[in-house]
Amino acid sequence: MENMENYDLEMLCTSMEREVSEDMTLFSVLNEMRLDGSLCDAVLRVGEVDFNVHKNILSAYSPYFRALFTRWGSVDQRVYNIPDVSPEIMDLIICYMYTQDIQVTTDEMETLLATAIYLHIEDLICSCCEFLQEHLSPDNCLRIWQFADAYSCYELRDQAYMYVLHHFEDVVFSTSGKLLDLTVEQLSDILENDELNIKEEKTAFQAIFLWIRHEPSVRKQHIVKLLLKVRLALVTPEYFLENIKKNQVVSSLCQPIITRAMKAMYLSNMADPYTRLSDPFTRPRLPYSILFAIGGFSEASTTNIVETYDSRLDSWKCISSTEQRARAYHGTAFLDGLVYVIGGFDSTEYFNTMCKFNLLDGTWNEAAPMHSRRCYVSVAVLDGFIYAMGGFNGTVRLNTAERYQPSTNQWSLIPSMHEQRSDASAATLNGKIYICGGFNGNECLFTAEYYDPHHDQWTLIEPMHMRRSGLGIAVLNNRVFAIGGFDGGIRMQSIEAFNPHTNSWSILSPMLNQRRNFGIEVMDGRLYVIGGYSSEGTTSRCEYYDEYKDEWFDVKNMNISRSAVSCCVVSGLPNVTDYITERDGLL
Repeated sequence: MENMENYDLEMLCTSMEREVSEDMTLFSVLNEMRLDGSLCDAVLRVGEVDFNVHKNILSAYSPYFRALFTRWGSVDQRVYNIPDVSPEIMDLIICYMYTQDIQVTTDEMETLLATAIYLHIEDLICSCCEFLQEHLSPDNCLRIWQFADAYSCYELRDQAYMYVLHHFEDVVFSTSGKLLDLTVEQLSDILENDELNIKEEKTAFQAIFLWIRHEPSVRKQHIVKLLLKVRLALVTPEYFLENIKKNQVVSSLCQPIITRAMKAMYLSNMADPYTRLSDPFTRPRLPYSILFAIGGFSEASTTNIVETYDSRLDSWKCISSTEQRARAYHGTAFLDGLVYVIGGFDSTEYFNTMCKFNLLDGTWNEAAPMHSRRCYVSVAVLDGFIYAMGGFNGTVRLNTAERYQPSTNQWSLIPSMHEQRSDASAATLNGKIYICGGFNGNECLFTAEYYDPHHDQWTLIEPMHMRRSGLGIAVLNNRVFAIGGFDGGIRMQSIEAFNPHTNSWSILSPMLNQRRNFGIEVMDGRLYVIGGYSSEGTTSRCEYYDEYKDEWFDVKNMNISRSAVSCCVVSGLPNVTDYITERDGLL
């Protein structure tokens, strides 16, 4: 029975492939007939250019042409004038209707979309909108947003608007200058949105004054309306005093706002969540990126609880998961909208399993298992693949490695590492996967190596200064950071960074806390370490590293203590409010 089902599936796939091939052959023949003029029964005159076409083909694609040929023209009419369309665009449209193919630039695509709307060619409208969504950039997103709104392409409009919000810092300083063309209503709408993604609130103020300086005599009058959209109490006191309070336009027109903002700034550190969220000057914006902390050991047992960190409110939210098995010493990866949890240990069993979490609907599903059981596994993502390296299978430490391809749901082995490594850590930089430290069954390691998928080989690099097992590895600004861990005697708080150009390690400022087997991720240009095992035992403490200051800062503790936890960062979630502390729910 199973063989018969497989046979039927193969026959169906073969039939579908044959149909696609036949369709492409048909398109090719029809286009050749058009170009040769064979059986063409109409001429479209666009400006001074004539196009030979078949009425039936154009009528099948467009109600406009169907009406033109059947209702608006006479029975024996052959030549039809098409107004308000350029010959170049009409040539593209006719080619599309005959071949289903189109080759244009982003700028041409906007004109093409406008013409497709004018001619009611629904297939082409959808293709143009998909193309523009895929090619949004800081230089064109404002133009596409306004264009889509004018032509009632609502899905494209909403996608472009969200792109503007999520990439606003790049949009403000884009060379296109399209920010300056916004109306006051459009700029105000952007600035007041909770999802506006800016690292520092001063960017909102800078955007206002770039916009005003474009036409100061006309736009200066709007400063009060726009300044009220800035979360002024979230600006640093230094910037507020030097750049906002002393600004001539602000000081002459906005004194009540300045007074109110200074009061809010003074009270913000003492305010409760209710007050912070209800005051528009202190209300934190929604985070663009969220840090997920998954599983681990908590109170001497493994847990399946997921916590998410909201950096704008400095708060953690627990997401209980009855569907997912508890595990520790696992790996976590985010890829193509899914969070993957790989390998690990539940105090009894060593896992080769992998499950995936759908962030949009909150469901867990099993994916293909690895070739080996891997506890203390190191995981990295590179070029659309998930890599699982080393670990402990319950008997021996491993030097083997494998990678997962989501499109086929399959793991395949890659060359083995130079070292057996469990309790190591890995990250990607410049198309390579770096893995450092770990434990080989006898000693903690200070060696490090990288995998180059283009050459399919591992290469040893300069060893770290210190032996580190249970360390964290992360990449920040083109350097590989090795943090904390266990050297065989003590838990560590030291940090060192590898520069691949010099093949050397440098010592940096230590963490605030000793820790090993913690979560580690880079988010918003900061390097976060989460939980782990410290001198006090399993901890909920978290901190981040500011590379420019070479300094560590405390962040809010997790809701539960956990070691052997694994983390990932997810950005741009459309349902971000499902994973962060409620703003309006506290009001």
